[in-house]
Amino acid sequence: MSGTRIEGRDWLLGVGVAATLVVGGLAERPAASGSVLLGYTLLALAGLALTARRRAPVTVLVVTGLCTVAYQATGFTVFAVAYLVAVYAAMRAGRRLATGSTSLLMLVALPAAAIAAGRPAAEAFAQARAVLGVAWLVAAAAAGEALRQALRQAEEAERTREQAALRRAGEERLHIARELHDTLTHQISVIKVQAEAAVHLAQKRGEPVPEALLVIRDAGREAARELRATLEALRDDDRLASYGLGQLTDLVERARATGLDVSLTVDGRRDGLPAAVDRTAYRIVQEALTNVARHAGATSASVRIGHHPGLVTVRVDDDGSATPQTPPVPGVGLLGMRERVTALGGSLCARPRPEGGFRVSAELPVEQAS
Repeated sequence: MSGTRIEGRDWLLGVGVAATLVVGGLAERPAASGSVLLGYTLLALAGLALTARRRAPVTVLVVTGLCTVAYQATGFTVFAVAYLVAVYAAMRAGRRLATGSTSLLMLVALPAAAIAAGRPAAEAFAQARAVLGVAWLVAAAAAGEALRQALRQAEEAERTREQAALRRAGEERLHIARELHDTLTHQISVIKVQAEAAVHLAQKRGEPVPEALLVIRDAGREAARELRATLEALRDDDRLASYGLGQLTDLVERARATGLDVSLTVDGRRDGLPAAVDRTAYRIVQEALTNVARHAGATSASVRIGHHPGLVTVRVDDDGSATPQTPPVPGVGLLGMRERVTALGGSLCARPRPEGGFRVSAELPVEQAS
């Protein structure tokens, strides 16, 4: 509660209650006419103190209680609206002991203040009942406690829904992991084994190994590693795949092995990059280079990573056949990149360059993913 900011509605309530109390004071003629100005000041202060009721409920409870006792001692018998609102706020904040203790003191202090001001005991107790009725006090406390319980039950229900959603998500991840294992793992293993066998056979015969066959072998190995890491991440949500910007050099080397001239530039340095940003930046470069190799008809590509305060930028350019007049049709790869970036609160731009070729650029906020 101590960090709660005083909002416009708090000021509205405080000023409204202060005005109500002052008007109530104007409607009666105080017994001690010499203390009229002090009494009006106390009435206004009791109402204005409510502006901080959410920030410091116990302090406001004590202040409004003291003001109520003091303005009664000056001759005003205005109903203790401010104190009842403070009781409600303190009970809503869960301060039961402080509320009960202060209220008991109030029930004793009100008639004592009237007696100290020179009133007969019977009149003092009647005035105290007029200022603060026990029934109203109980009602304010009960209302605050009821709302607190309702809010707590709502929070508990929300936590229960979140836990159920997490459980369903975990079950779905396991289902996906099983499907991937049953379908892709076998096929990728066959490709990898066949390619390795063909390379081994060619080397055994002393024949030159085709470059394309070496690329297929290396791609099969990499695909198997990535699929294994993905399955592990799906089976255990707390375990994150290790791919990130630290593996960019290997990724660029594999792209070069296909005959594509790829340059890599990293501007700045940032340690402790959030894992989600690190992986997403790597996947954007990976998907962009894959698209260049498959569809762009390019001979060269450039990768630039920029580390800025609160931001990581990724840009991949190629000199392929795309032009603003003949833009390529967006595929599943671009859609996947956009979904990854959007999930982090970033932005992605993928379009042909004015001078020809294609550009993929992304901005990934670091703070939101921390």
